[in-house]
Amino acid sequence: MKLLINTDKKTIQTEEIDETKKTVPLYSTEGFELVSKIWLKQEWNQLHWQSFSWFGFQIWQFPDDLLRLQEVIVSIKPDIIIETGVNLGGSAIFFASMCRLIGKGKVVSIDISIPETLSETIQKSPFSDLITLIEGDSASPEVLEQVKDLVRSDNRVFIFLDSDHSKTHVLKELNAYADMVTPGSYIVAADGVMQSLTDTPWGHPEWSHDNPAAAAREFADSRSDFIIKRPAALFGEEHVVEQLTYWPDAWLYRLT
Repeated sequence: MKLLINTDKKTIQTEEIDETKKTVPLYSTEGFELVSKIWLKQEWNQLHWQSFSWFGFQIWQFPDDLLRLQEVIVSIKPDIIIETGVNLGGSAIFFASMCRLIGKGKVVSIDISIPETLSETIQKSPFSDLITLIEGDSASPEVLEQVKDLVRSDNRVFIFLDSDHSKTHVLKELNAYADMVTPGSYIVAADGVMQSLTDTPWGHPEWSHDNPAAAAREFADSRSDFIIKRPAALFGEEHVVEQLTYWPDAWLYRLT
């Protein structure tokens, strides 16, 4: 699709492959959505999302998603947040700081490999007492047993999946951890935006079908107790642009 943005006329003209053309106001909801799709690809490809930190730890997340995530944590007030994918430690610190702010909750953060230097840095942080690190395959029986030992039957549980983003692995994680999620809470399969990045310089064609969003949709279709349900904004829901996220079809809400 071609886009022609005319700032003088304040319009956006689209042209599809079949040469069908359409013009919409630049400063309209539809105009915002068109520009957002392109901007999101640019933001990802230019690695802008790698330029943020949380309490001094790099956090590789899209800021809009992070703000929405804190709304959900404040609303749910989980006792346990289980995170797969430690990476540079930013999200573990983010979750732990949210627990400190709401006055409850602990974080279990899992990765196939956690560098000793990162582990030591996390242990020196102001939130070390709220974080348990587990090294190993997040979907393995050994790791699952360790996690289950940390979760009590009366805990309110929120789960965030951000490790290996292949559809196969995310499905394994969803099936492995879903029963730990408390009704009224979520299991989030992050970074389904991959499905929209196949034509970017750093993208891959197979991402069109091999991505976390595809795993989440397949999982939701197989379960009657989960639905894909983006959390509503606490304010200004009417202004939300659905595709302005790295996590399309990510929010799996447990009904019962």
